[in-house]
Amino acid sequence: MTSAPVASVLDLAPVIPVVVLDDAADAVPLARALVAGGLPAIEVTLRTPAAMEAIRAIAAEVPDAVVGAGTVITAEAVAGSVKAGARFLVSPGWTEALLTAMRDSGVPFLPGVSTTSEVVALLERGVTEMKFFPAEAAGGTAYLTSLAGPLPGARFCPTGGITAGKAPSYLALPNVGCVGGTWMLPADALAAKDWDRVESLAREASALREPRRP
Repeated sequence: MTSAPVASVLDLAPVIPVVVLDDAADAVPLARALVAGGLPAIEVTLRTPAAMEAIRAIAAEVPDAVVGAGTVITAEAVAGSVKAGARFLVSPGWTEALLTAMRDSGVPFLPGVSTTSEVVALLERGVTEMKFFPAEAAGGTAYLTSLAGPLPGARFCPTGGITAGKAPSYLALPNVGCVGGTWMLPADALAAKDWDRVESLAREASALREPRRP
C-alpha cells in the first residue's frame, strides 16, 4: 500500500493516542476504533516486543490511519520503524546521532525537549516541530506559554501526564499543535477488547480543541 506523505504531524488531529500494545493482534481493531472516533494519527510506542508487528499490521490493514512509532531512541529503531510502515517518528529526547537518523528517514519526526536550551538547539538545526515531554512534570502550560514569546518559531506536541481535563488548556496555546495522551485507551477497555468504548472516548478526545487565544 502506498500512503501519501505526512506534511505535519501536529496538524493531523488535536490528540495523538499513545499506544502500548502487548499483543499485536489487537493493533488493527484498536486502530480502526481510534480512526472511527476521529483520531487518525496513532503513535505506537516501541516499549514492547509486539510494537513493530503492530505498526506493520496497522500500516497494511488500516488505510485511514497514520501510524507512527514512539519512544524511538536509536538509529536502528528509526530504520526498523520506517521499514515496518511508520509514517512519523516520536522520541522522548534527542542526540545528534538520533536527530541525523530521523532526518535521513524521510518521514516527519518530533524530537523530545523539556528545556529552553534544547528548543533553541533544535531551532538552530532547522527543526521547528517538537515533542514537549514530560509535559506536566516539565512545567505544563505555564512553561509553554513562557516559550511562546521568545521562541515563536517552535511548535509542540506536549505529552506526559495530560488528561481529558487538561488537554483543552494545552490545545488553546498558540504554540501547541496537538497533544499526546492515553486516556482514551483505558487498561480495562483494552483488556476486554472493548473497541466500542475506545471509539467513544476517541470521539470525545477529537472534539476537545478550544478556540485559540488571539
